[in-house]
Amino acid sequence: MTADVSQLLPAAQALLPQIVAVRRRLHERPELGLQLPLTQAVVLEQLRALGLEPVAGSGVSSVTAVIEGGSPGPTVLLRADMDGLPLQEDTGLDFASQTPGQMHACGHDTHVAMLLAAARMLMERRAALRGNVLLMFQPGEEGFHGARFMLEEGLLDRAPSEVTGAFGIHIGTRYATGTINLRAGALLAAGDTVRITVRGRGGHASAPHLAADPITVAAEIILALQTAITRQIHAFDPVVLTIAHVVAGTTTNIIPEKAHLEGTMRTVSDEAREAGRALVRRVAAGIADTHGLTAEVELEPGYPVTYNEPAFTDFARGLAVELAGPDLVEEMDHPIMGAEDFSYVLQRVPGAFVFLGARPAGQDPATAPQNHSNRVVFEEPPMALGAALYAAVALRYLDA
Repeated sequence: MTADVSQLLPAAQALLPQIVAVRRRLHERPELGLQLPLTQAVVLEQLRALGLEPVAGSGVSSVTAVIEGGSPGPTVLLRADMDGLPLQEDTGLDFASQTPGQMHACGHDTHVAMLLAAARMLMERRAALRGNVLLMFQPGEEGFHGARFMLEEGLLDRAPSEVTGAFGIHIGTRYATGTINLRAGALLAAGDTVRITVRGRGGHASAPHLAADPITVAAEIILALQTAITRQIHAFDPVVLTIAHVVAGTTTNIIPEKAHLEGTMRTVSDEAREAGRALVRRVAAGIADTHGLTAEVELEPGYPVTYNEPAFTDFARGLAVELAGPDLVEEMDHPIMGAEDFSYVLQRVPGAFVFLGARPAGQDPATAPQNHSNRVVFEEPPMALGAALYAAVALRYLDA
């Protein structure tokens, strides 16, 4: 018998005042990175109040908890990230961040609140679960590889049965309020950090022929990289490379000895990722050598591609349609070149990641403050849909 999920959205809407209260409590006290003691304490408190026995991470401020179903079966993982960003909030909200220079600008506070509400609904229905639900509350998504640390600490061994499915939600103002946005296959890009140091020979700016100017060579490398990508990388398996930080020199009349370039490379396949890395090394070294200089290239691996397993994505899409209706479920035309560390989990467990639209009514999609803006504001009513979808995925998955 297929699990009935029709009452989950009304139940979540009834819980919305509690969801909002938790979200605002977290929003006022954002924390950064892998150590989030205040946030962790709230999550532990809320889970214990549901009768669960949550486990705090040993090396990072993670929290896991297991909802054991009424009969044996596999485990499905539901994930919410918890960390904020180093931004000074400028939203004017009554519940704006009270911590200078820190803000929940990516909506992770809403993710936590939604998953806690889903846990409440699942606890009320645990007898119907043929298996277990592993709740994953993760620190350090914003560049700190928190999901990888949780996996290394034994995340997938926390439940009494094998974790065979995984699901996550991310809120965003890129999308219309109350919509669920998803696609099978590559959803988000791999993100690598690129650092190039061009080394030359310093001298007087009035006599560049007596020096070896690293600035002009660095400029040539920046432009050549963009040209090489368009000529050597398949247009339908893209590489996006942006050099966003350039440091060289001290004053107007000195040619420095070196120039530093830093940027990010985004790709949506392993093949393009390797091709992009090779291209950066080849172009930087070749141009520097042409001018008698050297270029040292450092490529720091970032998050892998976030890959939605097609069958699980179809499963999640169907549930989203049941809950929200077909008009509010949007198929994404292409991946997003941002990166997300839930990708580490999806490398190990088939699953899906979806976007929940929360752009305030009346805001122009082209100009509305986006995630990572210090002015971003997320509509709160869609959190009920997010909580219901978390719960629906678990209920239906464990009734398959």
